[in-house]
Formats: sequence, C-alpha cells, structure tokens
Amino acid sequence: MKVRSSVFASFILIFEVVGIALFLRGFFPVPVKSSFSSKSKLSDLPAEPLTGSSPNSSRLPHPLFKRVVIMLVDALREDFVFGSSGRMYMPYTRHVVERGSAHSFVAKARPPTVTMPRIKALTTGSIPGFIDVVMNLNSPALLEDNLIWQAKTAGKRIVFYGDDTWVRLFPKHFMEYDGTTSFFVSDYTEVDNNVTRHLDSTLKRDDWDILILHYLGLDHIGHISGPHSSLIQPKLLEMDDILKKIHSALISKEAEGSLPYLLVLCGDHGMSETGSHGGSSEPEVNTPLVLISPAFKRKVGMEKPGVVEQVDLTPTLALGLGLPISQNSVGRVIPGVLEETSLRDQLRFLHLNGHQLSCLLKDSMPNYEKEAGFEQFRVAEKAHGNWMKLYLEGNTSEVLSNMGKKVLKQYLEALAAMSSALSKQLGKYDMYSMIAGMVFVFQLLLILLLAMPEALSGAAAVDLPVLSALLSLPFYLLCLLLASVHVLVCTSAESSCYFCSLSWGLVFTAVAFSSAMFCILVSMATRRFPLGPKIHSKSPLRSSGSEWSLSELDVLLLAGTIGHTLSLASSSFVEEEHQTWYFLLSTLCLAVFQDVCRKYFREQRSPVEEEEEHILPSKDCHPSAHPKAEICSEKWLALATPPFTLACCRLLRSLNQTGVQWAHLPDVGHWLNSSEHKMVLSLLTAFCLVLIYLLVQRRCSWVSKVALALGLLGVYSYRAAVGNVLFPWQHSGHTMSKGTVEARFVYVFVLGILFTGTKDLLRSQIITADVKLKSRGLWEIYSGLVLLVSLLFRAHNLPVLCGCLLIQTLMAQFIWKKLHYDAAQTTIMHYWFGQAFFYFQGNSNNIATVDISVGFIGLESYVEAPAIFLTALNTYAGPLLWACHLVCYLSSERDRSPVAVGHGCYCLALLRSVPAAAYIVLVTVLRYHLFIWSVFSPKLLYESMHLLLTAGVCLFFNTMEQNHSSSRS
Repeated sequence: MKVRSSVFASFILIFEVVGIALFLRGFFPVPVKSSFSSKSKLSDLPAEPLTGSSPNSSRLPHPLFKRVVIMLVDALREDFVFGSSGRMYMPYTRHVVERGSAHSFVAKARPPTVTMPRIKALTTGSIPGFIDVVMNLNSPALLEDNLIWQAKTAGKRIVFYGDDTWVRLFPKHFMEYDGTTSFFVSDYTEVDNNVTRHLDSTLKRDDWDILILHYLGLDHIGHISGPHSSLIQPKLLEMDDILKKIHSALISKEAEGSLPYLLVLCGDHGMSETGSHGGSSEPEVNTPLVLISPAFKRKVGMEKPGVVEQVDLTPTLALGLGLPISQNSVGRVIPGVLEETSLRDQLRFLHLNGHQLSCLLKDSMPNYEKEAGFEQFRVAEKAHGNWMKLYLEGNTSEVLSNMGKKVLKQYLEALAAMSSALSKQLGKYDMYSMIAGMVFVFQLLLILLLAMPEALSGAAAVDLPVLSALLSLPFYLLCLLLASVHVLVCTSAESSCYFCSLSWGLVFTAVAFSSAMFCILVSMATRRFPLGPKIHSKSPLRSSGSEWSLSELDVLLLAGTIGHTLSLASSSFVEEEHQTWYFLLSTLCLAVFQDVCRKYFREQRSPVEEEEEHILPSKDCHPSAHPKAEICSEKWLALATPPFTLACCRLLRSLNQTGVQWAHLPDVGHWLNSSEHKMVLSLLTAFCLVLIYLLVQRRCSWVSKVALALGLLGVYSYRAAVGNVLFPWQHSGHTMSKGTVEARFVYVFVLGILFTGTKDLLRSQIITADVKLKSRGLWEIYSGLVLLVSLLFRAHNLPVLCGCLLIQTLMAQFIWKKLHYDAAQTTIMHYWFGQAFFYFQGNSNNIATVDISVGFIGLESYVEAPAIFLTALNTYAGPLLWACHLVCYLSSERDRSPVAVGHGCYCLALLRSVPAAAYIVLVTVLRYHLFIWSVFSPKLLYESMHLLLTAGVCLFFNTMEQNHSSSRS
C-alpha cells in the first residue's frame, strides 16, 4: 500500500499525540478529592460516639484560640532556626523555642516546593502535584474547600499583607489586604517593607481575628546569591525583630479569662544549596514550624523538634479556631497543640479528624475497608463510645483515665495510617495506561525510522504492508493475546486504571491498532534488514535505495543517541543524565581524533581531493604562497583540536556540580563566587569577555563589531554594578545596585546587532541574491544572541560560553570542514555538544536549578513576557547556541561548496527553508520543556517525542521540496 510521505507523517504525528495523551493520563494521577458537597459545614459534623444510647452532641469543642497570626517567611529553611547558626540568625525566635511557651517542629513540604502549590497545601490540607505548577500559572480563585473560606464563612475577620498570590487565590476573602508581587526577585527590601509598614497600626486594633503575613525577601535573596550570602543574616535578623514585635504586641493585649492567641512561624518551602527551590532535596522540603501560645507549657530547654507534614497545620488551625476541616485535607491534627485541653475534648478533636480522613478514604479508594487505618479508626471509634458512656455516667476512676489514654493512642495510630495511605495515593501511577501509551509511541517511532529511506527518496512515498499484516495469522493471535492481557489486568488490578474504564469498542480498536502496527513493523524490518548494515572504516554513509552503509563514526553517533534515549527509562540515569552526555562527548572526541589521524597519517590523498581543496578554498583563507607549510600547520591544528576539546570539556565539568547525588559538593563556581576570590573572578570575567569578542566578531560588519565591543563592556559594568566583579579603581565594600541602567545599555546593542543582521539577511533574500551578505546576516544574528547570553550568564559561567564558542570555531575550521563530515553527522554532533553544555551551565533535570533571577535583569518591576523569555533563554542557552551555530554553519557551507549529503539529506531537508531552520531551534529548546513537571520526569518518552517530531516535520519539508522540484520541471 503506497502512501505519500505527507500523509504518512500526518498519520504518525496524530497517533503520537494519542499515545502521549494516554501516557500522561497515567503519569499524572487523579488528585484525591471528596465526592461530597463542595464545602464542609458545621451541620455535617458527626456526633460524639456513645455506646448503647442515642447519639450525643454533634457540636465542636470550644475553640482553642481567639486570634491567630501566621507569619510565613518564604524559603525559610529549618536550619536557619534550629541549626547551629540559629542563635546568630534569629536569636529571639531561638529563645522562645528553647525557653518559651511554644511547640517547634520540622514541617516537611512535598514536592514541588514552589510557592503556589505550597499555599494550596497550607490552606486545603491536600498535596498538590507537579501538574499544579502548570495549571496554576496566574491561578484564578481557589474553588476547593479551604481554611480561608471556612474562616470567612464562620464570620472570622481576616487581614492579609504580602505575596499577592494569596489575593488571587482568595479574592474577596480578606477584610483588608495589601499584595506585593512575588516574581520580581531583584527586590528583597521593599517587598518586605510593604508588609511591615502595616504592622504597628494593625496590631493595635481589635477588629481582626486572623492576620496572615507573607514575607518574600529571604526567597529573593536566595535566588540572587544563594543561602550562604552575606545578605541572609541581616534579612533573618529583620524577620526575628518582626516576630518579636508581633509576640510582644500579642502578650500586651492578652486579657484575663479570654481565649489565648496563637502565633505561627513557618515557611512554605526551603532553599537549595544554590538558592533555588522546586525539587525534593532535604534543604528544600524541610521547613521550620513554630507554634507560640500561652496555652502551651513553658519549655525548660532546647528539645529536638518533632517531624510533621506541612499539611498537618491545616486541620490543627481549623480545629483550633472551631472550624470544620477541609474535605480534601490529608493532614492530621498535631497532638501537642491539644495536650492542655481536657481528655474529652482531645478525643473529640481526633474523632472529627478521623471521620474526615475516613470519608476521604472512602471516596478515593475502592477497597478502603482493607486499609489498616480505616479499620483502626472504626475500632477506636467504638472504644471512644464505650469511654463516653462511662464518662457520662460520672465514672471518675483511674480505669476511665487509662481507657481514655488507650483510645487516644488508637486514634493517633489510625490518623497516621489513613493520612499515609491518602498521601501515597497521590504517588501511585497508572502503570497500565503508561505502558500502553509508551508501546504506541515506540511502535510509531520504529516504523518511522524504517520508513525514512523510502519517504526521503525521489518518489516521496512509503510502501506500507497494511493488507498483508491485517490478513496474517499473527495479527489475529496478537489481538487475542492483548485482549486477554487487558482482561487479566483490569480484573486483577488493585487500583482503578484509566485504560480499563474505556468502552470495549475503544479498547478493541486500540488492541487492533497495536497488533497491526507490530505486524507492519515486523514485515518492514524483514524487508529491510536482509541486506544488513555494512561497516566501512573510511567513507561516511552513502545511501542508495534501501541499502545502508555506515562508517565507524556513524555507528557511534547512532548507537550513542539511541543508547542515551533508552537509558532514560531509568530514574537513576535521569537524575545523573549529565554523566551520560559527558561520557558520550569524551568518546566522540576520541573517535574524531582517530578520523583525523587516519586522514593525515594512514591515508594518501588522491589528486582529485587535492584539486577540490585547491578549487574550493576556505572562506576565511586566501591562497597561500607556501601551501606545504599551511597544510602542515593545518594538520597539527586538526590533530590538536579533539584533545583540546576533551580537556576543555573536562575543565567545564568542574565548574558546576549538577545532578542529584553530588550536587551538594563544592565546585569551582562556589570557589569563584566567594568574597575572598572576587579579584580572581573579575580577572577571569574580563579575560572571557575579551575572548568572546575575538571569537565572535570575525564574521560581523564593522558596525556590529563596535556594538559588540561596547555591549561586552556593558556586561562587565553590569556585573560590577551588582557586586559580582570589581573595577580596578573600585573598593570591594561599595554598595550594590540593581544594574538596571547598565543592563539596558547592553540590551540596546543587542537589539542593534540583531537589527543589522536581520536587515542583511532580508536584503540577501529580497533585494539581491548575495551569498556573502546572507551568511554575514546569519552570523550577526548569532553574535547578538551571544551578547545577550553573556549578559544573562552569571560571572562564573562565562567560561562555559567561551568554551562553547572556542570549540565551535575549532571544530568548524579543522574538523567538520576538513574531514568532509556530512550534514547528518554534523547535526548529531551539534546535538550532543548542545546537551552537554546544558549541564556544563549547572542545569539538571530538577526544577530547583532553574535560575529565575536572570528574568529580571534590566527590569524595575515584574513584566511577565520578558521575564519568561530571559529565564528560558538562560536555561537553554547551551542547546540554543549550538542549534543556531548549526544553522549558520550548514547554511554557509551549502552556499560555498557541495555538501556531502548521503544520509544527511534528512537534515538538509529541514534546512531548506527559514521555517525549517526556526524549527531546528524550537525543537532543541523544547527538548526539556516537560522536565519542570517532575524531578524525575519520564524523559524516555519525551526523547522519543523529540525524535518523532523531528522526523515527521522532515517528511513534510521533503514532500514540499519534491512538489517544488516537479513543478519546476
């Protein structure tokens, strides 16, 4: 069955989307939600258990606190309070923890440790997933049952100052509020002063019940300079003084006979060793939780803080204020808060919490009766009823007290078990749907790879053995086998599977489709591979019809790319993916070195090759009067390039520790950023900027050269203004600025260079067909991008940019050009280098390594579009620079001389038009576009998506080219 390339590619891409959707449906489990009414009500509360009599009162016990002040310090790590530096950072808080009426805990926040999901967790008691990071950008009002809604419904007067995320989540809930933007991380003073300026007047008033303060300055300092910055201690001392002021005001207003107050100090998440957050490392998930109230016993010394879940604060505050617990809360009340109340009230509080968790357990798990926690709760509830009967009868014996303590212990064990079961529910993946989606995707990928030679041939058509596959016996046997597997999985699965919930018609269609794809795949493979791959040691790949011929380098590039893709099925390889790329890059350098040695020592060049080199000289070189001397120097430079590249990459690896397991270890970047080595960093920065200019300016016009020089000078001035480096006449103790003027100075020259390059490119395409002008325009656009990246890179990362440019220059001049590598080999090498440089920057597959502070360089307030653009550009600068260099290099080489295509016809098909070149850049950037959803994302699937998408669009461009050629003929 003959199918045109465009139709075939459309078919592949459509079913790829279906497979990806099925996989993601299994990867992101359905959140634990209650099926009852949208909000809990006091009237829905269960009665106190009472054995052998009519139900007892359904009332709540009296509230424990009259007023609650929640002081939330963004990115407050637990060691800032409880660590060895706690007495120095927050002395008053530490004194209260050690000697005051307080309970202190280490509250564990669940990933993703980002502000928006953490606020949802603190107010709803549920555990948001990674999908919330995407779904809650510019989040509208939170409709889920939550503590703020319950308090407002109960008539509580709520005042809020701080992060405006609260205002967006809870509109019209606050009696009074003043929101400050959380995204402008360059500001760490005014963002907190805007909160503190309201404190004096608010604390003197009596017209509020709940006061929420969300301070952002500490988080912003972390993003700017990390947790060991000299700015950390002054900021924590400022927070300590604010806590002292609030505590003193609450004590002075304490009245005899009234309910006590409660002061809560907490953090929404912690801070990694690089100052960011979002992942699951200990410094990111461990936050302090300090509860201060005269209702608690006074401490007599420092005790080791207990460990609780962050969501446990939600039911604790709800019951402490006399409010119903949010329906979707998976937290359990903190027992220490209840220890001074009567035993009856303690049991009642735990019973209410257990009832809410048991109802949620019923809604979220089909076999909830088998859960140990549910059974424990039923046993404890019966024992509670027996205790209540004796209590109401007036029994005051010690037996009653011991019985009550036993019931209390049973309740606590039941709450812990049910909370744990509900929390684990969020971490359960629908493996059946994930496997089905991956099978679809990999079948499509293999069929596409087998069909590529035919699809890219002159006929631009693919011969698919559809009828023979559908009429074969293996097809029907496979349909029967897959249907049996489906029935077996769906009848024996303990948890519900999305694929099992589909109708039998859809399931049979999917089974038939998968079986047909497998039969087609086998048929195409048997048709293709009898010819077998032929290994040659000299020439690159040449394609003739359906025969494949691979060189040693081709085998390495293909095996390395496919092997890396398969390695991403393991979470360990995802955590430490940089090690894979470092290994592949080192192996590539050795393979290239072998090719160079073979060219200059083992092979005798033919007269035809020498004549070609004489006829097609390098663009940047003129005919030499001493060709032998030039060839000799060229030989030794070519021989030195692979070892130099290998040494350069090894040095860049030491600059930034990345990954998960060893990210905490010190590296050269930490050494350079320390205050005592600022002069060394200044000299290194100046040297790197000069080297960047020398490497980039060669292909630019004189106007762009001047703009580039001034722009790089502005980059150094910006780094000096923000305190990273020093001018020779500048003292190290000068006050830092935001560097807004200097950054905007650089932006002007970036725009000027981009405008000049775009103008030259358009002139070459529209006004005159000037090849040199076109090439110069592309390289000028590339130089403008390099200038922008040099501004965004932190000072210690500028050697990464220098290494990138230096390797590109040497490889282009002495390797890709002289060894006549074709477009496909060059493309894959660029891809490998781009991915390795992604990790040389210090990035990883962890959202915590995303540096969001660069999104505000040159801005005085938060502006969404440029902030997102600058952050994304800085994060993906390595892959993007190599992708842009690929476009510029192949374009200039194609215009200068015939490029060996071979199997590179697929790459050249992508480069035949401007949209195709833009696609190359786009796909490289989107290579990691889903990694923010998970610390250990399923990158095996995403890698396959990338390969499918690239190959599919290639088929479209090839079909367009075939149609264009046929119309001209």
